[in-house]
Amino acid sequence: MAGQQDNNPLHGITLETILARLVVHYGWPRLGKMISINCFRSNPSVKSSLKFLRRTEWARKKVEALYLKTSFK
Repeated sequence: MAGQQDNNPLHGITLETILARLVVHYGWPRLGKMISINCFRSNPSVKSSLKFLRRTEWARKKVEALYLKTSFK
């Protein structure tokens, strides 16, 4: 079991942290344009977005991919 996450760059980072950093970096309007999902465009909130992302694998993968492409310096 040990070592399975060695090559996972998201290991130890929660979905909530990922989303919060993206919102601070891009803001809801730009994030909604970059990833076209209603929870980012219509009355966005972290709570509703997390609920959707936890149930919807394709959307979560898009958010994770954007997070990995974004430089947080």
